[in-house]
Amino acid sequence: MLRRQREIRVRLQKLVDAALFCLAFWMAHWVRSHWPLEVFGGTPEIFTFDAYFWVLLIIFPMTPLLLGWQGFYNRPMLASRRKTAWQLLMTCVMSVVAVIMVMFLLRVQLARSVIILFGCFSFLLVFAKEQLLWVWVNRRLGLARASRRLILVGTPLDNQRFRHELQSRSAGGFVISSELDLNVHPVERLADLLHEHSANAVVLNAKNTLFGQIERAIEMCELEGVEVWLLADFFKTQVFRTSLDDFNDRPILVFRSTPEESWQGLAKLVLDFLGALVLLAVTSPLLLAVTIVIRLTSPGPVLFRQERSGLNGRPFTMLKFRSMVNNAEQRKHEFESLNEMSGPVFKLSNDPRITPIGRWLRRYSIDELPQLINVVKGEMSLVGPRPLPVDEVQRFDDLSHRRRLSVKPGITCLWQVSGRNNVTDFKDWVRLDLEYIDNWSLWLDLRILARTIPAVFSGTGAK
Repeated sequence: MLRRQREIRVRLQKLVDAALFCLAFWMAHWVRSHWPLEVFGGTPEIFTFDAYFWVLLIIFPMTPLLLGWQGFYNRPMLASRRKTAWQLLMTCVMSVVAVIMVMFLLRVQLARSVIILFGCFSFLLVFAKEQLLWVWVNRRLGLARASRRLILVGTPLDNQRFRHELQSRSAGGFVISSELDLNVHPVERLADLLHEHSANAVVLNAKNTLFGQIERAIEMCELEGVEVWLLADFFKTQVFRTSLDDFNDRPILVFRSTPEESWQGLAKLVLDFLGALVLLAVTSPLLLAVTIVIRLTSPGPVLFRQERSGLNGRPFTMLKFRSMVNNAEQRKHEFESLNEMSGPVFKLSNDPRITPIGRWLRRYSIDELPQLINVVKGEMSLVGPRPLPVDEVQRFDDLSHRRRLSVKPGITCLWQVSGRNNVTDFKDWVRLDLEYIDNWSLWLDLRILARTIPAVFSGTGAK
């Protein structure tokens, strides 16, 4: 795991653990308040929790420090339960001792059972969290879709060394999809491997004598927006931003054209998941009504399912309310000569395949609402480049257009809020998508979402 990714996960874990310790203190006080029997020799009287709220200001910053001192955050993600339990037990004991010392020094009365229960509840809550995390990680590692797909490029010896490090020292979450031996195959073979395996990153393990080929490989990945991990020296790039990281203490230069993992990226994931759930709940009456209307007015399924290209080109099934006749896909070839969009995509105003209710659904973008399910599943984002059908992506005549696949596709983006009915050149469409990628921030996502609302209500959706 890269150091930056490790740091983000550790910070998140510390925040969650501190909150659980605070929750344990509140639970201990609540239990003691409802069962006033003092079994540890203390007085049965106890003040309300407001009198002890200030203790949380000590517990919150103290407990992550104690866990870190025990090496709790340096252990492998799949460490043994015995080691996890021991480190956690020592931390809980020290936390209890620290609370007792603070109470003694400040001469504050607190039922002894509260302090003991605080230690017990802290251990149970954090240990339960660790076990749930352990189960979740094991489950994700068992799913190929949840793992990051890597392509190793270099000499067989260098690739074998990296593979060994990945298997022996990494916390997991990586799958080596393919390897490219530069002594046997030309570097141009990399483009085919990227398309075939929908790789998330390319690891370049090469000696100085192969730097000419490695530079060509970087240029190919840059065109398609695929992340590169380079165990070598710097190269001049046009779009990639270079950052220094490390993999198991080995320095790595990371070239990426997409935003690196950060708190903003984590906030985007939370916004996508919670936002999609809220929108599904709020629009559920509308979803039900549209389902009934489509079923009554047009033969065929309510939902239209189509294979679209997702992150790094990986196919997924996108959902929409069906707005065309049931055999629309089979009749598409009849209207290809009338295509109003340049490039590999198809667009036709007043398409005769659109049903009467479908035209209304498209005008107000209601047909896109089922994609909130794709967002909840993690296949799409609320904001991002619109996913294109797999066959249209395969017809890209410019590899640089594939860089729009370097981020998760979305329901809305700059193209949607910039008058999409007026954009007829696919290059302009791509330009807007790349502008979004190169200037991404959480604030930009919020601005696009805010601009999407009036665009929807004004009825300027797809024709």
